Amino acid sequence: MENNEMKCHCCSKTTNRSDEQRKKLINRLSRIEGQIRGIKGMIEKDAYCNDILIQSAAVNAAVNAFNRELLSSHIHSCVARDIRNGNDDVIDELIDTLQRLMK
Repeated sequence: MENNEMKCHCCSKTTNRSDEQRKKLINRLSRIEGQIRGIKGMIEKDAYCNDILIQSAAVNAAVNAFNRELLSSHIHSCVARDIRNGNDDVIDELIDTLQRLMK
């Protein structure tokens, strides 16, 4: 596997990402991970429920921003490539993904 190719454990498809793209996504996830650890610490210290809920909403917003960024990249690269190559099945896959994200 090339350095800039990520392998999904659930399927055989991969997405080539630049080092910059990969770093940007990993940094976002690391910040989200830190926010989650912060919420865990708040629970451990019996923080006020409302304060925890506000932090939880911030995590949700961060995850949504991550998803928007990854979805945009996916449409511009993977989906566009597959459609150009005549693989219209990617449209059904995208619709399924969008439905899952909108739940």
